[in-house]
Amino acid sequence: MGRRHTGQDGHRPLRTAALTSFLAVGVVGALTAAGLLAAHPRHPGRPSSDTVALAVPTTAAPTPTPSSSPSPSPSPSSSASLAPEGVPLGVTTTAPDDAESRRVGALFSGQATPGNHFCTASVIDSPGRNLILTAAHCLSGANGTTFAPGYRDGRAPYGSWRVTKVYTADGWRNGGDPDEDFAILAVAPNDGRQIEDAVGGNLLGTDAPWTARVRLYGYPASTELPIRCTNTTTRQDTYQRRIDCPAFPGGTSGGPFVDTDTGEVIGVIGGYQQGGDTADTSYSAAFDHTIAELLAEAS
Repeated sequence: MGRRHTGQDGHRPLRTAALTSFLAVGVVGALTAAGLLAAHPRHPGRPSSDTVALAVPTTAAPTPTPSSSPSPSPSPSSSASLAPEGVPLGVTTTAPDDAESRRVGALFSGQATPGNHFCTASVIDSPGRNLILTAAHCLSGANGTTFAPGYRDGRAPYGSWRVTKVYTADGWRNGGDPDEDFAILAVAPNDGRQIEDAVGGNLLGTDAPWTARVRLYGYPASTELPIRCTNTTTRQDTYQRRIDCPAFPGGTSGGPFVDTDTGEVIGVIGGYQQGGDTADTSYSAAFDHTIAELLAEAS
């Protein structure tokens, strides 16, 4: 069952035990990455996949522990290779406090207080400098949602930003297509500044190679610190990207896949099984012309 978000207002969504079968992992060649707003559709007239059903979780998330940090744990696919920052591939650790991680933050139901966050989002570059990116299954409307970039240990050093509008693709709005499980959110200014002026924003990347190396970020609902893992993605099926990174539990939905070569965001935790049926493998809907058009609409 999908289990990467905890639901707004503290409520966990209902989930069913059965899931639709998807295509097996395919082997594909590398594709040339496109720039921001590039709309070069690989798959014109994308068909919709079956909507993923939800099931009732058997246990609630543990009480948040601001001082806890995930212990490095290798994934089954990790190798002796090292990420540029010196951490082995496929190992999840607490994210360092740097310029890239400060663009990633937690979504809150109301105020940015410990234990009140339910999904992850990140700031993306846009003309209005006011947009963030998450998974569409995280929320259906603004509903008092706030975003705290760089949130750590109960503190929001770069402010709390009120979500004012949610943009989703047609396939998601009209049936919850997991191949379009991404959302762009507009946030209101804070003290006269736009959010991108506070922390910067990552470019949105489309048509990235399936075998891209990325840094994966997320905020587990049970902790108050962001986590990060670097590994190489693969193709799950026609419109889904996969990565093996351990210990990405509930709350990490919407976490960005940041391409280590370009710095572009090429995915968010979501899509197939609403991000993954286990905490050790995550998925993302493919970023192609559909999300590029959504960014243009939101801009």
